[in-house]
Amino acid sequence: MNELLKIAYDNDRPTVSARELHEFLEVDTEYRHWFPRMCEYGFIEGIDFRSFLTESSGGRPAQDAQLTIDMAKEICMLQRSEKGKQARQYFIQLEKDWNSPEKVMARALHIADEKIKLLSAQNSVLTVQNTIMPVSY
Repeated sequence: MNELLKIAYDNDRPTVSARELHEFLEVDTEYRHWFPRMCEYGFIEGIDFRSFLTESSGGRPAQDAQLTIDMAKEICMLQRSEKGKQARQYFIQLEKDWNSPEKVMARALHIADEKIKLLSAQNSVLTVQNTIMPVSY
């Protein structure tokens, strides 16, 4: 699948930048006015999106947000444009791929591997502590 928009896989769900979506959709309204207006449709911070400040090369950092794919699809529907339809279809395909049995199993294996690494590190620390612990009779 060609990458239409950059998708972040940092959390348990894929997300997309609100600014990048705004730019892709070629919205005439400035981002600082457009995004709050989109949020008025009942989206909840912490559930549907996470706001943050972007890095700045000078001046003030810009406001951005990471949107869930569900929120991004709804925003695309609200735009009622060809670009909106194109992005919505991209997100639908992305979700199908994300929920495929192979991808679900790969994420489960990754989580299990991380848990094994954590438990192994904890075991090593406890083994060292046990070894250096003074023996009392």
